[in-house]
This record gives sequence, structure tokens and C-alpha cells, in this order.
Amino acid sequence: MRTNGPFLSRRSGLAGAAATAVTLVTAAAGPAAPLPRSGGALQADVDAIRATGTTGVLAEVRSPRGRTVARAGVADLEHDGPVPWNAYYRIGSDTKTYTAALVLQLVAEGRLRLTDTVERWLPGVVRGNGNDGSRITVANLLRQTSGLNDYLSSSEGSPFTPDAYRRNRFRPGAPHEQVTAALSRPPLWTPDATDPAEERRWGYSNTNYVLAGMIVERVTGNPWAHEVHERIILPLGLRNTLVPGTSSHVPRPTAVAYTQFPGTTGLTDTTVATAGGADGGIISTPHDVTVFLRALLSGRLLAPAQIAALKRTVPAPDFGPPGTAYGLGLARRPGRGGADVWFHGGTHLGVVSETGVTSDGATAVAAALFTLPTEPGRADAQSRAARRLVDRALG
Repeated sequence: MRTNGPFLSRRSGLAGAAATAVTLVTAAAGPAAPLPRSGGALQADVDAIRATGTTGVLAEVRSPRGRTVARAGVADLEHDGPVPWNAYYRIGSDTKTYTAALVLQLVAEGRLRLTDTVERWLPGVVRGNGNDGSRITVANLLRQTSGLNDYLSSSEGSPFTPDAYRRNRFRPGAPHEQVTAALSRPPLWTPDATDPAEERRWGYSNTNYVLAGMIVERVTGNPWAHEVHERIILPLGLRNTLVPGTSSHVPRPTAVAYTQFPGTTGLTDTTVATAGGADGGIISTPHDVTVFLRALLSGRLLAPAQIAALKRTVPAPDFGPPGTAYGLGLARRPGRGGADVWFHGGTHLGVVSETGVTSDGATAVAAALFTLPTEPGRADAQSRAARRLVDRALG
């Protein structure tokens, strides 16, 4: 693991810390009506995450009947104030869902096909060491079935330590450098030559979404960030969602993002850090994330054909509990009472993003956890508590 780039794996766990501050707020969305679940239930789930050692937690549940917001812990261990309402945070790999939505919009406009190859749009970019862009389609990229190595694990870099973090926190990575790092090794597999878009072998790789972002730029002639703003942020009125580019700072209000590095017991403030791009570069708030997820699956952003394509999945046993499957930038797992939960999730230095949305887009939940541990026991405990929050909110 290196620190001269964002820590953007699907998810990680949490670290131990002290202090507590708990509050609950509910607000009606339109006429007074029962909330989608009791505030006490959401607060209990937020408190359970806090109890695993997370310094601060903020969560929101939103449905047609209203919204519930709960928080626990502190924004800063040194000053003991609560996590701000509507705090900004890096959503990490939850960004991939936004990138997939952009691609599917271009497909609906007839400017791109899911069966197009990477070579068609990025000639010569994916070649060498057995890697072959003519055997990888856009669908393979979005569904994580390309067989390409993850650039985060493929490249040589600084060790994952506090000192290395401080040396590299202002050094953003460039997409072409990330792709080059991934191609330095042979692929894990090459999609079936007879029908590559239908490949079912699955492996999570941030490289897939770096390439998807590059294709968006090639098709539109605009930067990926421009397309995110014009096609998603602006139409949905996401006033607190942004792409920071090369900036290493998160807007206020926010909370300190703490990382427990391997081999250490204490926490390091890792709030200042470079972000990614199409694979993990968005900063948002729980409120804006729930608005986006509801819009995505309710049809405000995509036509029915594109939503159906998004929901075509392959088994992804390493991405969640048994029964988890991965579609185009969004995964599905069994929820409470037999209902499906659609989700992604993400991590960045010091932050875990946990999300979920119902199949029809009616109800969505987003949580920001401001501590990232590396100790397996703590990570597993945090993950279980966060998944329980999502499942109860949607179930």
C-alpha cells in the first residue's frame, strides 16, 4: 500500500478513539408525515458505529416521507466539539457510481456503446505485458470484469506510514501514470474474445474507472469533472458536492479524518490529502449523496434501459456478504426481509463512506465515518456496524 495517491479501496475499517457527543435531528420533506424509520433506531445504529472506535459519525436517511439525520462522536479529538451537521467528506470509491452514471448517459445519447472496446476510444493506451485494450469493453470497465490490475497495488511507492503520508499528501497522481502502473504487470485474465462484454470473472480495480473517466473525456471533449458538474451536480442541485482537482483540502464544515496506520495504535490526522479522479475524487455530504442515489434509481438521471443495464450483475464474493453481485458502478446484496440493497461504499485516508438505496430509489442512506483503521478486528467490527445501519434504514 502506498501513500503517494489516495487510499481508494472499496472499504476498510475503523480505529479506536475516545470522547462522545450525540445529537439527533429530524426534518420533514414536504407536508408533515411519519419518518421512514424512528430517529431512535438511526441514532442507535450511529452510536453502535461510534462504539467500534470511530471518532465521529454522521448519517442521513431520506425517503419521500422525510429525512432523519443522526451523529455521534467528535469532530476533533483535541477540541471535543460534535461532528458538524452536513459535514463535507471524501466519498472515495462511491465516486465510481457517478462515473458509471455519466457513461450510461452517453450510451443513452448514442455517443458510446457498452460493447465499445477501450482500444476504440483510447487507441494504444492499454497495451503491453499481455494487457490488450481490444479485448476490454466499456461494460468490462464499469462491471469490474476487465482483468486489469489495480494501480494502487501494482505500482511501487512509499510505505503506508504516517511519515510517508506527510511527504506525499500534496502530490496528486495523473491518470496516465496510474494506468502505466497497472499495465506494468500482466492482467489477471483477458475477457472472453468471443463476447468480452459478457465476461463474468470479477476483480475490483480502480484502474477500470480511471480508464472510464478518460473515455468520458475523449467522447465529450470535456474534463471528467466538467461532465460530473453539468450532468449530475447542477441538475440535481447538489450544492455541497464538488470535485477538488489537485487540492488537498476539504471545505468546512468537516471533521478531522483520522487514520490508524499499520503497526501503530494511535491516530494520525490525515484530513489533508490528495484525492483521485473518476475512481474516487468527489467530496460531498450525506445529504447530497442520498439525493444522488435516489435520483439515480428513480429515473431522474437515467432512462429505464440504462437502469436495467446498471442492474445487470456478476457475482462479486469479495465485495460484500454472501450473495453480493456487482453491476455498473453499483452492487447488490440481500437486505432485511428479502429486499435488495444497492450500494457501493468507499474509503479515503481517514474516512469511510457507507451508502445504500432501495431498488426503486425511494429510500437512500449515507454515512460518513471519520476514522480509518487497519487493524482487522476493528475494521471488521466497523464494517458490520455500518452495514447494519444501512440494512435497517432500508429494511
